[in-house]
Amino acid sequence: MKKVLIIAYYYPPRGTIGAQRPHKLAKYFPRYGWEPTVLTVRQKGYPPEDIKTIETEYIDIARKFKSKLGFNPDGTLHDQLKIEVSKNYDYTTWKSKLIKLSKEIIAYPDYQKGWYKYAIKAASEILFKEKIDAIISTSYPVTAHLIARQLKKRYKVPWVADLRDLWTQNHFYNKYDLIKYFERRLELKTLSDANVLVTVTNRFANDLKKLHRDKRVICITNGYDAEEYPEMQTKLTDKFTITHTGQLYGGKRDPSMLFFVISDLIKGRKIEKDMMEIRFYGPEEKWLNYNAKEYNLSGIVKQYGIISREEVKKKQKESQLLLLLLDKNNKENGVYPAKVFEYFGARRPIVAIGGKDGIIKELLEKTNSGKFAGNHEILQKVIYEYYREFINSGEIKCRSNGSVENFSYQSIAKKYSDVLNRLL
Repeated sequence: MKKVLIIAYYYPPRGTIGAQRPHKLAKYFPRYGWEPTVLTVRQKGYPPEDIKTIETEYIDIARKFKSKLGFNPDGTLHDQLKIEVSKNYDYTTWKSKLIKLSKEIIAYPDYQKGWYKYAIKAASEILFKEKIDAIISTSYPVTAHLIARQLKKRYKVPWVADLRDLWTQNHFYNKYDLIKYFERRLELKTLSDANVLVTVTNRFANDLKKLHRDKRVICITNGYDAEEYPEMQTKLTDKFTITHTGQLYGGKRDPSMLFFVISDLIKGRKIEKDMMEIRFYGPEEKWLNYNAKEYNLSGIVKQYGIISREEVKKKQKESQLLLLLLDKNNKENGVYPAKVFEYFGARRPIVAIGGKDGIIKELLEKTNSGKFAGNHEILQKVIYEYYREFINSGEIKCRSNGSVENFSYQSIAKKYSDVLNRLL
């Protein structure tokens, strides 16, 4: 069996979306002739037992920086300096701008750069002892690619750079121009040594081709693990429950349109307030509570904080509807959020809001997995129709078709293994 080294900062037991792609590739690669070894950072808890995993130490740059300045390393600088954080993290005051600039300098190119020397040492030991046939580095963080580049130069092993999000072309990238100038040069220099660039949407692939003109670029989407869900017999909630799991990114994922519509339907007595609950599972955001209060939804909108991945799946499966929030400024047009595939696995109807008509609408229609609402009028109609179905039958049925199986990680691992085979 051929061997592949996967360099992934985010990896279980960490429960983030970014940890799932390297984990699921590693899980299914052996079915297609590739034995994985995962290189990651040491965390609380244990990585998957059935996959060979090498965990290393790392330096927490953020904690080190705050400690040196005399701040509590566990608290945010904004809180400790008593600077109010606005939705979308708008850096308008001079203090906020100074904090932002300091972060970008200290954390160049990212906060995970403190992993570099530990990862190089551990990976070198692996490559010295074993015949590794290929290397995959997956970002974010981009430090993973810096590690892989050094290993390729040193050991001449074919390298695939996997970009779950773009680097300096990222739609959320908003660093100062001087920082961006140097980081763009770093990106070009680093990825020039990769044999193949893999990314998760056709739009990302096209953007990468424009920047890295001599590179082979391939699109392999994110997906869901079908084996995680079949045995879960979860009773649906008794209320008309709409659930969002994951981060809101300081308001870049904005549920205001949903709040407006729900508030309007309640005022018009088309929805019973006592029958409603809008649930958020993920890092809590203060502005969300203010937003809910503004629409008189304080008793309906609830934040439950971060929960385990197993609990996330359970909450998704029991929800009447799953909420997919897209970037309202259309920065994500042409982008598949990883969350949509996770929702596919839960097999519950999806309501997507934000942005404009695009590939998410096409995807939901193709798979019959839910509805996209680009404005208040459409969303109000969608929510009311789903509510009437809930009232009449006690539940909202999932009507997704067989095409969702094309996005299972077993199918995706097969595509990826074909890429690796062509490198040999």
